[in-house]
Amino acid sequence: MKHKNTISYLLILLGGSIAIYANANENQSILLLVLGIFTLMSGLFMLNAKLSSNKPKNDYEIKDEEE
Repeated sequence: MKHKNTISYLLILLGGSIAIYANANENQSILLLVLGIFTLMSGLFMLNAKLSSNKPKNDYEIKDEEE
């Protein structure tokens, strides 16, 4: 489970770095920019799929126990 989150974060960082590098050069590479954005979005999608599958916790729920 935690490995998927780690992979997602690494993909986000790698994709963002590639996209910034491709955009910062004087001779911009469109293919490298698209690859960076694709990697970034893949990481975001994987992380969002994992986080949205968790059930929301209700911290304010009162549990009544009968004695």
